[in-house]
Formats: sequence, C-alpha cells, structure tokens
Amino acid sequence: MCGVFGCHRHPNVHQFRPTALRMARAIRHRGPDWTGTYTQNNSILVHERLAIIGIENGAQPLTNADQSVAAIVNGEIYNHRELRKSFEGLYEFQTNSDSEVIIPLYLKYGLHMAEHLDGIFSIILYDRNLDRLIAARDPIGVISLYQGLDTTSPDSVYFASELKSLHPVCDHIAPFPPGHMYDSLTGSMTQYYRPQWLSNADFVPTTPTDYKLLRSLLSKAVERQLMSEAPSGVLLSGGLDSSLIASIAQRMTSERGGERLHSFSIGLENAPDLAAAQKAAEYIGTKHHTFTFTVEEGLEAISDVIHHLETFDVTTIRASTPMYLLSRRIKALGIKMVLSGEGSDEMFGGYLYFHNAPDSHSFQLELSRRIQNLHLADCLRANKSTAAWGVEARVPFLDTNFLDAVMEIDPADKMIKPGRMEKYILRKAFDTSDEPDVKPFLPDSILWRQKEQFSDGVGYNWIDGIKDRAALVVTDEMMRNPKPEWKSDVPDTKEAYWFRCMFDEHFPEHCASTVARWTPTWSKETDPSGRVIGAHLDSTLASG
Repeated sequence: MCGVFGCHRHPNVHQFRPTALRMARAIRHRGPDWTGTYTQNNSILVHERLAIIGIENGAQPLTNADQSVAAIVNGEIYNHRELRKSFEGLYEFQTNSDSEVIIPLYLKYGLHMAEHLDGIFSIILYDRNLDRLIAARDPIGVISLYQGLDTTSPDSVYFASELKSLHPVCDHIAPFPPGHMYDSLTGSMTQYYRPQWLSNADFVPTTPTDYKLLRSLLSKAVERQLMSEAPSGVLLSGGLDSSLIASIAQRMTSERGGERLHSFSIGLENAPDLAAAQKAAEYIGTKHHTFTFTVEEGLEAISDVIHHLETFDVTTIRASTPMYLLSRRIKALGIKMVLSGEGSDEMFGGYLYFHNAPDSHSFQLELSRRIQNLHLADCLRANKSTAAWGVEARVPFLDTNFLDAVMEIDPADKMIKPGRMEKYILRKAFDTSDEPDVKPFLPDSILWRQKEQFSDGVGYNWIDGIKDRAALVVTDEMMRNPKPEWKSDVPDTKEAYWFRCMFDEHFPEHCASTVARWTPTWSKETDPSGRVIGAHLDSTLASG
C-alpha cells in the first residue's frame, strides 16, 4: 500500500511545495519506505511508497525517458508482465515496478489506458507536453482515493489517498468514483468500467451456475494476487470467505514449493472466530498466528481507528477496530501484504438480511447496490485498517473476471431458500465430496459454517462493550440536542453519536459528506449486527 497526493493548476506551485510535502506526510503510514516528488509547470505529485514489487528500483514518481510523463500509483497491477511483454521494443522501461506499464499504456491508449489494467489502483498521471493531469481508480474502489477543490482557487484540483491529506487545503472533498477516470483537459469524469450488471438497473441475468467455472476463476484470482516480492500472508477469520482464500493460497504456495503461508486471526478470548480459524488453519496447513484483545483495548483504539478510517459509520468502525489492531501485530512480524475475503457477501448475498429478499430482481438490485458502495464500506475498512500500519490488503473475490462472472449468474440460484443457506453456490463450488481424487478445500464445519459478521465473530462482548461505553459518554440530553452543524444527518443511537463526535475531533464539517452508513435492507432492525437478523443460528437452514 502506498500514499499519493497530487495538485494540478496551482497558482504558485513552488510556493505550495512545502505544503504539498506536509500533506503527503499525513499519509506516510501508507508508504513508510520512501518519498518521491515530481514538479512541472503548475503541477506537483508526491508519492509515499510501500515497496512490494520492484523493491530495489521501483521508487516513484515513475517517468518516461525524457520525464515528460510522470505517474504515481497506489496499488498493484496483476497483469504487468503481460503488458510489459506487449511493449517490448516499443517502450524503454526505467524500473522493474509493476506500475510503470501505466505510462506506455497512456502514451498508446490515452483515456482508455485503465481498460487494459487488471489490478487494484489509484493513479495520478501528469503529461507535461499537454499540461494534462489524469486520475483513475480501480473498478470497485479497493484502493482509496479522494478529489478535492479549493473555492479560493477554482482552477486548482487536488487528489489524495486519504481525507487527511486534503481537508487542510480543500473546502470541498468527495470520494473519487470507482471505475472512473478524470481528465483535466475537459474537467470531466469518464466511466471505463461498465459491465451490464452495473450499468443496467433492469438487468436480471439468467445464466445458470457453473460450479467448475467459479472454482477456476477464484483460484486464478488468488494466484494472480499472490504476486509479491515482500513477506505476505492471509487474514483468516474462520468464516467461509477468508478460509477459502487461505486454502487456495496455501495450495498454490505448496505446489510451487514455497514455505507455509502465515495466517492471522484476532478476537476476544474464546471468540467464535478464533476457534474456527484455528481449525481451518490446522486443516489448510498455514503457519497460524492467533491474537487476542480486550474490550478495553478496543475501546481505547476507536479514536485512532476513526482518524485512519475517516468515517463515523457504526458497522465499519465495529469491524475495523479488530482489523486495525491485527494489522499492527502483522506489521510487527514483518509482513507487508495480506490476502483478505472482502466482497463475497456483496456478490453472493451472504448477509443474513438477504433471507428476506422478496424476489430475484430485488435480490440482484441489492447485490449491485452493495458492490457499488463497497468503496465506502468494506473496501474502505480493508484498505485503511491495514494501510494504517503500512500493510497492503488484496481482495481476490473482487477480481473483475470473477466478479463479472458471478454477477451474470441467475440471482434465483443465489437466493436463500429451504435447503439452501446463504452463499450456497460458492460453498457448492468448493465442495469436493463427489470428487474422490481431490482433497477437500475445507472441512465441512467451515465450508458450511453460517455467516458471522466480522464485528460479531471476534466476540459478542465487543459490540456490547461499545454500546455500554457509549451509554456512559453520551447523555440523553445530548441525544435530544445534537450539534446544529449536523443538520439533518443526526445519529440515531448513542453509539453513532459517540463515533460522530470523535470524527468531528479529527475532521472539519465539510468532510462528513464523504461518509456513508451501512444499513441492511428488508429489515426493521436499526442495529446492523448480524445477530439481530432472525435467520442467525436458525436450525432450519440446511447445507444443501
């Protein structure tokens, strides 16, 4: 994970340079290995680097031979080797960085360059000859990116990995939309990622489930994302999603003759996830590390979590705090990259409230809505919780080849019904009970384990502890008289009120518009915890 900061058309870029460096320093936790800058005309790019690929000579900004084009990139380009090969004899590469392919792609394809990339990324590129700045974000928004404006200098435009790099110099900030590119020549956004499931609200696919294809595509996604020259591992909660990723990754590592993968889990003492993760790790064969935290340790970390996550959403903070604490322990072990299981619930309908979906069209629409909001929720959590400690999280489920195939499946196949629990088709794709020559990917107790939202699985006392502390901090009088600057965006629980107050301590009011709240559909419950959904631990659910 890295940090990027860029400004275009600043009225005095050389005078602004110390400020730009200070703004980039605010996100140095994302890239503690090196700082690089590029200044041309009225534009400046600053890069804070975490070295994963091209460790020895991949420092950024990256430039072409005459330095007329420069790029700073946060993320990984998984198909960089194939792209490099396609430019043999046509472009003189300066480094071994996977990100450098972006420059020849731009020179050849212009605004269509992102369509050729397979990866997770936020990109800021400057073309000196055209005085042109281009910014782009990966299709789902796995990598964070924001755009800012300063109304006192209306021609200037700013981009950065996190809010904290922009709010001191910008009075208007918005999340950069996933799957889009910005072009300063026109001042417009162009959507380059436009699959039918995303662009057509009336689209209801009819393709039947191909279990072998699902297994193959997810396996290929994991294989691509294992690319790393730095120590790596897997996050393992003991749930279906992270366990599948860990199982596939460990198989591939073993087949290549590599050492056992490190896997990591965290929870309160005796948490449901810890026991399940240990069982999965023993079966898979990873070198497993179990960490515990206390409710008090979690509560003490929440303000720091909000500072790094840049949100006051209840669900995100509940789940991010254990992940933030775990990432710190992972960093201490020298690990720089981890695979994680985000995205599966959104594309398969894994959250328990999906039991209440009224029909397949509604089910499909909700899947699409959830995926489009991932950059404001689970992707934000995975990216910033780990980046807070200089660790990079990769999410194989959100590989677009896999995602697009899953979203083309008839939603009726995904719906939860008698005899089929949530994510049935994903479980069935990795069920080898009728394949005697294939070692099972997971024991049945893990493969068919019911969904536990991460903030529940780390220990039920965690959420209860947050609520208890919020009840002490936030009075009934405070709830009756919220801050006037909140206007209509008023927290409806003491927990949400407490989180919003801490957010306000870190960020000015104009940053609040970047935050989205996670809420379940088809449910009357106001608490987003999976425990309150009626299907939780319903003994009538079958494994198929």
